[in-house]
Amino acid sequence: MSENSSHDQATRAISSGRSANDRGLSVPIWATAVWESDSAEHAYDMAHSVGPDEFYSRHGNPTVSAFADAVADIEGAEGALAFASGMGALASVVFALCSTGSHIVATTQIYGTTATFLNGPVARMGIETTWVNGSEPGAMAAAVIPGRTMLVIAETPSNPTLDIVDLDELGAIKAPFTMVDSTLATPFGQQPIRHGVDLVLHSATKGIAGHNDATLGVVSGEQELLDDIWRYGILHGASASPFDAMLALRGVRTLDVRQQRQSDTALDIATRLAAHSAIRAVHYPGLP
Repeated sequence: MSENSSHDQATRAISSGRSANDRGLSVPIWATAVWESDSAEHAYDMAHSVGPDEFYSRHGNPTVSAFADAVADIEGAEGALAFASGMGALASVVFALCSTGSHIVATTQIYGTTATFLNGPVARMGIETTWVNGSEPGAMAAAVIPGRTMLVIAETPSNPTLDIVDLDELGAIKAPFTMVDSTLATPFGQQPIRHGVDLVLHSATKGIAGHNDATLGVVSGEQELLDDIWRYGILHGASASPFDAMLALRGVRTLDVRQQRQSDTALDIATRLAAHSAIRAVHYPGLP
């Protein structure tokens, strides 16, 4: 990312997601479960529309939407959906796009709970997962089964060993959908959509929110695809809290400076550890 692009992204991070209150510098918390309807017809229209912000908070909430919009903005995506956790986001994506008989390709270098989910509840639904080494060139594409593979999932950098997946290679796969868990990188570290990846998932609890006081997940991508995920998400019920969304939106505002300091600190620690005679190996992609 060029220096100018980085500055533009940082500017958008501190100014995006304000549609819920255009003049206020901070987004208000809409602490309500339901909204008053103007008429029976209005209530019917809201119940049958996608992502209404003023109907029922499981369907949408202005504070939650403000957070999701801010993430989409810095991710370079058409839109985003927020969920109660990263796993809530993952489950909504998988079950919205896959059904019994579907096939998933996933990289072995992946968050442990994601692996447990794919090998447990997803497998019990009759959805098979093939595991591949995401660092091996061509491995993900080679595992795709035409007509069956619905989703290719990779995590990069992986948690906790920081393995890297080639985003251009992943973005070139049409399976028909690809998704990256970009939690550790955050949108300031990488933007997978620019590489052709369909969906980007974050456990916003970690880097994006960043202050250990909010639990959220978020998925970014094309709006049409997100609408399909939203339709499943309201049935799955992993609805994001407006309180956590406000806290995470604060995290978006500070993400640029936090990411820079964390990266500098991590490189310094990794360099010192790599030079220590008692350390056999250091897993950090920034090392020579």
